[in-house]
Amino acid sequence: MARCDDHDREIAVLRAQAEQLKRALGKNAVVDQAIGVVITYGGVDAETGREVLEEVSRRTDTEPAQVAEHLVRWPRRTWLPATLHQVLDAALERARSAASRADSQDGARPASAP
Repeated sequence: MARCDDHDREIAVLRAQAEQLKRALGKNAVVDQAIGVVITYGGVDAETGREVLEEVSRRTDTEPAQVAEHLVRWPRRTWLPATLHQVLDAALERARSAASRADSQDGARPASAP
């Protein structure tokens, strides 16, 4: 009988882990979709899109998955919470400015010899 109880406990643990994995994968998919929204809206690359999403999460003290949910729903709803929208715009402006500075510095450097 003890062997059956151990087996049942193991099954319960495996089911819980599978459910946790499904939730995590779902969150990752939404985060990836939200990065796509940021890329499209902000005209930035994927790395910058991820950084902007993380910055918005930090500055609004909101979990990245929650920010991602808002961003993914934004095109359908045609609105974004005002604070989130303001922080997103400011983060994109900072990212674009940093990229512009980096580009101008790269252009000012002499080309290296082959």
